Amino acid sequence: MTENPFFEAWNTPFELPPFDRIRPEHFPSAFDRGMAEHAADIAAIAGSGEAADFANTVEALERSGRLLRQVGRVFNNLTSSATNQALDAIDRDYAPKLAAHRIKIMLDPGLFARVDALWRERERLRLAPDQRRLLERHHLNFVRSGALLDPAQKARMAEISERLASLHTLFSQNMLHDEDEWRLVLDEGDLDGLPDFARTAAAAAAGERGLDGGYAITLARASVEPFLAFSARRDLRQAAYEAWAARGEHPGVHDNRPLIREIVALRAEQARLLGYDNFAAYRLDDTMAKSPEAAADLLRQVWEPAKRKAAGERAELAAAAREDGLNEPIAPWDWRYYAEKVRQAKYAIDAAAVKPYFVLDNMVAAVFDSAARLFGLRFVERRDCPLYHPDVRAYEVRDAADRPIGVFLHDNFARPGKHSGAWMSSYREQQMLDGDVLPIVVNNNNFAKGDPTLLSFDDAHTLFHEFGHGLHGLLSKVRYPSQSGTSVRRDFVEFPSQVFEHWLEVPETLRRYARHYRTGEPLPEALLQRLLAARTFNQGFATVEYAACAMLDLDLHSRADPGALDIAAFEKELVARIGMPPEIGLRHRLAHFQHLFAGGGYAAGYYAYLWAEVLDADGFAAFTEAGDPFAPALAAQLKSIYSAGDTADPMALYRAFRGRDPEVAPLLAQRGLIA
Repeated sequence: MTENPFFEAWNTPFELPPFDRIRPEHFPSAFDRGMAEHAADIAAIAGSGEAADFANTVEALERSGRLLRQVGRVFNNLTSSATNQALDAIDRDYAPKLAAHRIKIMLDPGLFARVDALWRERERLRLAPDQRRLLERHHLNFVRSGALLDPAQKARMAEISERLASLHTLFSQNMLHDEDEWRLVLDEGDLDGLPDFARTAAAAAAGERGLDGGYAITLARASVEPFLAFSARRDLRQAAYEAWAARGEHPGVHDNRPLIREIVALRAEQARLLGYDNFAAYRLDDTMAKSPEAAADLLRQVWEPAKRKAAGERAELAAAAREDGLNEPIAPWDWRYYAEKVRQAKYAIDAAAVKPYFVLDNMVAAVFDSAARLFGLRFVERRDCPLYHPDVRAYEVRDAADRPIGVFLHDNFARPGKHSGAWMSSYREQQMLDGDVLPIVVNNNNFAKGDPTLLSFDDAHTLFHEFGHGLHGLLSKVRYPSQSGTSVRRDFVEFPSQVFEHWLEVPETLRRYARHYRTGEPLPEALLQRLLAARTFNQGFATVEYAACAMLDLDLHSRADPGALDIAAFEKELVARIGMPPEIGLRHRLAHFQHLFAGGGYAAGYYAYLWAEVLDADGFAAFTEAGDPFAPALAAQLKSIYSAGDTADPMALYRAFRGRDPEVAPLLAQRGLIA
């Protein structure tokens, strides 16, 4: 085997991973050495003969496991963005090993004894505020991982942790299998209603799958959603929708339903071991919401208004369908199609006519310009950086004083081997514990590649959303790695991303960057105004689609014994109980709900998007009240949130920015749920 790049210093620009040299076979030995070195670090801390102090215990913990962290970040990013069979096999093999390694550290009695001793003396240690919070968070993480359990309970916690890691990996790989395997192959006669951009994307998707000369619709959201919105062929819309809804639940080796039952049963057992009635109570105890009841209360505040708005939308769609000759009730595969017709009639907005003004490169320039005007950042493309795929572009990020603050990687296109959805991650977190370590942040989107690539208005929102997460990582200015960037409470992490979406809709942003891909002409002013006027259009549908999934998540994880459930029957019972409109499908059915089951991050926490939207609607209202979307003083206060990471309580950070607690009314108005 060639020399392992993980065992060398990287002399690449900004010490980026040398992707051109990293091979799947390098990861097993790198993981093994990384775990061994980390274990030795931990043993040295736990077994130290010196009395525990902040430097030799907490700061030593922050420094521990450097190689393992480096290897894991590269591996996890590649298995999400550019995976293959070899990486998938390593993932299945090492997921439980890595989980066992992590839980062994969290359950180490000697290590916890030192952290606990410091925690008990925290009032007398004269720690800086970030150090005090770091100590408290470390202590809480140990306790929530089972450090106070007896030996038999600790052993069971370790078993659960290992098994969950394997199940999460299998769930994710099953999803990718279903998305990569299915395609709806079309010929010219099947394209009725599809605008040019959708035809071009379908031809490109076919070419990627060896179907040259034909057309293919895939289960990537950027492929299937435009098809559902524009295809005049109801039979094909139904076929595409049903395949999309059925991801993860095909009987056989890739069926996710048995995995879900085992995952939720293990989570419930984990919660009981830690003294909680159910997993939701355990998970939300360490959030801004604090309890499932508080999260459910927010969902209830929007549910009935959203259903009322959706009922009005359904009536308009049904009228359009009757004019179109459809006398059957609106079905889930009809909603987007007739919503597009109603949008055109009501606002004179044709999404197919709008899309040519939203060129990906121009929208990237718009996010960069917004970041420059708000936070003084400059993005300089670097063509000398090693990259893991030709689609990826690299940028050096510089601040107002022209100092480098990080590296931004942009990976925007859907392709085989890349998971669906959109997300931000990092190859290295910012920290200043040992020198000024700059972050390496990556945004992944799944846009349908074109020449040029054209975005829908929703796609442009996604671009701004993920870039908001990226800014949270890039603007981080903290001392300790564990507090860096997005390492915040789950129901706060979406605030920096969601609030940044508002700058897409700033009229001067649209006037400057929404330009026709052929002529360069700006979006006509009348169309721009209609586009902004239509912001609350179809928000009943969007809110119902999302909130139902958040309630599904909370209900499932609030049960004491969820492992006994029939997953399909549970879904049906819940949508009936909450009065889910039958013509609106769940945004995520359980069998493909990756937020919940491809990892544990959003389990019992999908409500967080709405919780954060309360903050983002109320927060952007401050700029509206100031009469300037780039008000310098407000931008500086907002930047302090992006920079703070987890060094302070999130509500304290919000109050410092807004001057008060957030209010729910701006959210309801933003979604058009109240006048």
